[in-house]
Amino acid sequence: MTEAARKGAEPIIATRAAMPALRPAERRVAQLLLDDPAGFSKMSAGSVARAVSTSSTTVIRFQHAIGYERFVDLRHDLALDAARERRATESIPAEPLDIQQGDTLKQVIAKIARDETLSIAETADVLSSEALAEAVEVVTEATRVDIFGIGASGIAATDFQRKLTRIGRIAIEWSDAHAAWTSASVLETGAVAIAISHSGRTFDTIEYLRLARAAGAKTVVITNFPDSPIAEHADVVLQTAARESPLRSGALGSRIAQLMVIDALFVGVVQQRYDESMVAIRTSYAAVRQAT
Repeated sequence: MTEAARKGAEPIIATRAAMPALRPAERRVAQLLLDDPAGFSKMSAGSVARAVSTSSTTVIRFQHAIGYERFVDLRHDLALDAARERRATESIPAEPLDIQQGDTLKQVIAKIARDETLSIAETADVLSSEALAEAVEVVTEATRVDIFGIGASGIAATDFQRKLTRIGRIAIEWSDAHAAWTSASVLETGAVAIAISHSGRTFDTIEYLRLARAAGAKTVVITNFPDSPIAEHADVVLQTAARESPLRSGALGSRIAQLMVIDALFVGVVQQRYDESMVAIRTSYAAVRQAT
C-alpha cells in the first residue's frame, strides 16, 4: 500500500503516487483511472479488466496497491474525487486532455491553469501537517541548512535557500552533485540536509541524502512519491501531488507543487522565530531598497 493510501489520500492522488511501483498490467488499469476518473467510477472490475486487456485479478491487485479492499469503495471514493476536481476547476474553461500541437494559446492558458490549480489543491490535501511541523522544527533548530535538487527541483532549492538567507539563517544550495556530496559527507549533528526530487529516484539526490544522514545530519525530502528510494534516507518526507502529462513532464509540473511546500515550510520557520525573522526581513528589504 502506498503512503498516500495509508494517509487517506483521494484515489486519483494515491494512483499517481503508486504508479512507479505498479506492474505493467496494473499501470494500464491506473492509466484508465487517471484518464477518465468519472467513467472509471461507473465501471465494474470485470469491465475495467476487459478495457485494458487484463484479468480481474490484476484489477484487484491494483485496488489493494492504492489502499482499497473493496472495488465498490474505490468506485465510491473515485466518484467523490472526480466531483471535487470538477468543483476545484469550475471557474476555469474546460479543456480536455493534454496540451496538443494545434491548441490555441487560449487553450494552452486554460489547460496550464487547470493543471497547476489542481497540483496546488492536491498537494494541500496530501501534505501532512504533522510531517510539516516536524520539518519546521528541525529547520528552525538547525545550525546550518544544506539544500540540493537537480534540474527543475534546483529552482525550488534556490528559492528556499534565498528565503532562509533573508531571515538570517545559514543556508547553502548546491547546484553540483559532487560538491553536494562533499558537503553532505561532513555535515554534523545539528545540521539539516534537504533534498528535492520529484521522482525520488534521481541517483545524485539519493546519494546526497544518504551521505548527509550517515554523517549525522537530519534529513528532509520533498517528493511526489513517498514510497520512492530516496524516502529510505529521509527523517521527514514532505509529499507533493504534481500533475504530469506527456508534454508537461515532472520537470515542469513539479515546480509549482514544490514551491508551495517550500512556502509552507518557510512560513512555519518564520512563525517559530517571528520577531527576529521580521526584523531580518525588514532589514534585508531596506538594504535592497536603499541600493536601488
